[in-house]
Amino acid sequence: MDGDRGGDSGDSGVIVVGGGVVGLTTAVRLAERGVRVRVWSRDPVAATTSAVAGALWWPYRIEPAAEVGAWSLVSLRRYAELAGDPAATGVRLVPGVHAGTLLDGLGAWAKEVPGLRQLPPEEVPGPYAVGLAARLPLIDMPVHLAWLVARLTELGGSFERRTVTGPGFAEAAAEARTVVDCTGLAARELVPDPRLRPVRGQLVLVEDPGVGSWFTAADGASDKTTYFFPQPGRLILGGTAEEDDESLTPDPAVAARIVARCALVRPEIADARILGHRVGLRPARTGGVRIEAERRPDGGLLVHHYGHGGAGVTVAWGCAERAADLVCGG
Repeated sequence: MDGDRGGDSGDSGVIVVGGGVVGLTTAVRLAERGVRVRVWSRDPVAATTSAVAGALWWPYRIEPAAEVGAWSLVSLRRYAELAGDPAATGVRLVPGVHAGTLLDGLGAWAKEVPGLRQLPPEEVPGPYAVGLAARLPLIDMPVHLAWLVARLTELGGSFERRTVTGPGFAEAAAEARTVVDCTGLAARELVPDPRLRPVRGQLVLVEDPGVGSWFTAADGASDKTTYFFPQPGRLILGGTAEEDDESLTPDPAVAARIVARCALVRPEIADARILGHRVGLRPARTGGVRIEAERRPDGGLLVHHYGHGGAGVTVAWGCAERAADLVCGG
């Protein structure tokens, strides 16, 4: 799509609705292609679900499996580039262990992850018999989201606090020929899409007692996970994956169990000073991510791009590429 191409509806550029990692990454990718982009976000970036994320690159709780690997690898390569300037981008390459995971049980994408290897049992930490070692992108989300906004602005785009409430994204459609719906869980009402459902994740932030590597043990069929991610100024402990629970209030009992599970792997975590608690709702979707274009009654284009479950950060750049193809081909 040429940046000057338009139609009968207002601005000739594109409006991306949603200011989380998916919306911002999509907007940046469009702007990199020369499209004039405005992001409309109900919330400041620091208040989005994305700001709560851990956020380790790894395909987790996301479908369809046939697409996820390719999307994830596109993102992996981009994050590897961004890790060259971690202070600005928030992206670092950090070593760690995925416990309870076998290399043979992963998809073909795993063969393209540099350095991913099966550990001998004696090297797997905690009460786990198997595990994988890797050096993967770990993203400090508040920093990364701010970088995405700055990058968008640098490319001539804009970030605006605007709320869309009307059916068919009417407010945005009145100002742009092309609208990209990156509204996450809110698409349940805005589209509406009854396939969307929340998966609640609770985190505990503690002072880092000297943990320099990440760890995860995540069973996709369980509502409990164990992980810790060292981020600048804090260690993020998790977590939960509670389907259809929409409470944003941290549960003290759940928090205590999270700390206890993490301390089984690194005992020093048990005495770490608690800095705070966070809760986010992952936008899971039955049938998987939706990246699909449809014509509006006025002839404009509406591109849906939501339902990334627990892996929005992991697939952000790959999915943005696909959404940008639909915009530019529309």
